[in-house]
Amino acid sequence: MKLQTRYGGFTATVNSRIAAFVALILCFTAAMAPATVHAQTEPVKLAILGDSLAAGYGLSPAQAFPNRLQAALKDKGRNVTVINHGVSGDTTMGGLERIDWMLADKPDIVLVELGGNDMLRALDPASTEKNLDAIIGKLKQAGTTVWLVGMLAPRNFGPEYVKQFDGLYQKLADKHGVPLYPFFLDGVAQDPALNQPDGIHPNAKGVDVIVERILPFVTKNLDDAASVRRPARP
Repeated sequence: MKLQTRYGGFTATVNSRIAAFVALILCFTAAMAPATVHAQTEPVKLAILGDSLAAGYGLSPAQAFPNRLQAALKDKGRNVTVINHGVSGDTTMGGLERIDWMLADKPDIVLVELGGNDMLRALDPASTEKNLDAIIGKLKQAGTTVWLVGMLAPRNFGPEYVKQFDGLYQKLADKHGVPLYPFFLDGVAQDPALNQPDGIHPNAKGVDVIVERILPFVTKNLDDAASVRRPARP
């Protein structure tokens, strides 16, 4: 009986200590949880510096990529305002010239979606690369986080042009250490069901496919705390 009594007392002591340890862990977890939630729900301003693909050519404002991306992020519980700085027909040179105007909105992040019109006009890829290099550099100098979206040249432009144009986006992403989404029109290009009659601009269904495909890239980089550096605000 004494052995049983001692064994029971020892067990009660161990169980008590385990319970106290578990309670301590639960308290620590509960204390940390609000900070994590706060970090995820803090408002973020994401500007899209782009051309007609961002502007929503041929679509209503509600159907344009920035609005559809914002809606998708909201559905994921993300507090992100997406600002449309797309200008139809804009080249990389045009994007470079209007950076200061865009920065007046004080975006936390800028998604650069440019180069398609350079390619359609068969401009020298070296010039496109130079302009995008300047855009990224200027945005980073302003303290804004930069994400880059790539484009692909039509294969009938010839292997030399295709290699030079397609490769410039990865080259710039590596040089500046910025995230790259390789092809904005992934899953949509050359699909008549997802494009307007011109075969270039996505229709509303095409935009939804673009948003669906790029969303993991956006959320992953939103979750990367090191990727979001907020500019100083007055």
